[in-house]
Amino acid sequence: MAMRVLVLGAGGTGGYFGGRLAQSGADITFLVRPARAAQLQADGLSLRSPLGDADIAVAHVTADALPALANERPFDLVLLSCKAYDLDSAIASAAPAVSDRTAVLPILNGLAHYRLLDARFGADRVLGGLCFISAMKGPQGEVLHLGRPASITFGERAGNPDSARTAAFAALCAQAGVDHVRSQRIAAEQWAKYTFLSTLAAATCLMRASVGGIVAGEGGDAFMRALYRECLAVAVAEGEPIAEAAQQAALTTLTQAGSALKASMLRDLEAGQAVEAMQIVGDMLHRAQAAGQWAPLLAAAWCHLQAYESARVTR
Repeated sequence: MAMRVLVLGAGGTGGYFGGRLAQSGADITFLVRPARAAQLQADGLSLRSPLGDADIAVAHVTADALPALANERPFDLVLLSCKAYDLDSAIASAAPAVSDRTAVLPILNGLAHYRLLDARFGADRVLGGLCFISAMKGPQGEVLHLGRPASITFGERAGNPDSARTAAFAALCAQAGVDHVRSQRIAAEQWAKYTFLSTLAAATCLMRASVGGIVAGEGGDAFMRALYRECLAVAVAEGEPIAEAAQQAALTTLTQAGSALKASMLRDLEAGQAVEAMQIVGDMLHRAQAAGQWAPLLAAAWCHLQAYESARVTR
């Protein structure tokens, strides 16, 4: 029997990956708010992407109707792609779809969410996951995929890495032409991304500049390397040292002259929106402190982001 998937939300990330899966004929249902449900009912889901545009009629459900739907036809997988600061509401919304047969696959930024997901659903139900994509919901509700990368990585956090449920999801991704990795050691993949993303977010937000703008200044290259070293030290303390090849690839990106790259957190900050500061930079700093490590650059970035959030809330 084909895998039945519930995708939480139809914004940038969830809309893109869920849309590609639905486009291929997979059994995908989007859990959305009433206004988004009405939009999807009227116009379908629109993807605008360098990898191909699509307009797709998609199944969708609102939170009030989810329990009955899940009882009638249980879900095999729940794909969580919300912002990390929306996790509590996401868990509450998706919970009726999670039965004894259901796996939960988060592709959120950071690692702090696993503690909450494990507590609510049980660690054996929660897969490890991450994605690489820049996507957002456009003004007319369309999903805008910015740039070409669009990949998803997932795997078992414990036990048999060749589980039937990860094999089934890999088959869906392959059928849809979605770039994916079914990882044998998902923790290594997660820490490689987390150390890179924390460095990128902390640096570009603290300096309010792109990678190219930072490294163009005196001391900019050294700053980026020192900040990355602070994050790498946390990975070592957590028992997940980053492989040398992954370090070099990250540093190439983090110190590239002329690069326009900014963390999505900086784009959110520049727009005056909420940011995933606690879940990325704050959590990385707190892990460093718990390991007895000195991380002054992370501390400065975290202080800066807290000041931003405080000012944003009191406006």
